[in-house]
Amino acid sequence: MLAKNTICVWYDRDAEEAARFYEKTFPDSKVGRVTRAPGDFPSGQQGDVLVVEFTVCGVACIGLNGGPQFKQTEAFSFQIATDDQAETDRLWHAIVDNGGAESACGWCKDKWGVNWQITPRALTEALHDPDRAASKRAFAAMMDMRKIDIAKIEAARRG
Repeated sequence: MLAKNTICVWYDRDAEEAARFYEKTFPDSKVGRVTRAPGDFPSGQQGDVLVVEFTVCGVACIGLNGGPQFKQTEAFSFQIATDDQAETDRLWHAIVDNGGAESACGWCKDKWGVNWQITPRALTEALHDPDRAASKRAFAAMMDMRKIDIAKIEAARRG
């Protein structure tokens, strides 16, 4: 059964492949029901995968194979909080090394065009530091990064 509120992610035609990648990459992720089209539709034929139910880190999603009409943008992203540098590196490289692309400030894009923020909890804590100067230094350090380097964030925070 679908959750009451579900994120719908539009794919050209590879929703199932993407969902299976997320399932093996992210904790608390799985692929659920795969629905095939009961008839032809503008970007596919009867029997093609139409909708894939999946979760990413416990968040309910559906992947819709809607065709090439709409492309992913940075206006939507999954933000994944990581606990340490090893987890940050693993998730970042899983996405980027699987046909994805690096971006700035902890953002990357998977090969299906979906945007991800791989965000260490240490960065979030640094940006919320009550010492505004420490927060500003951590922010400035982040602005020069692609994948977040926790040691550099913590060093900047300390001054």
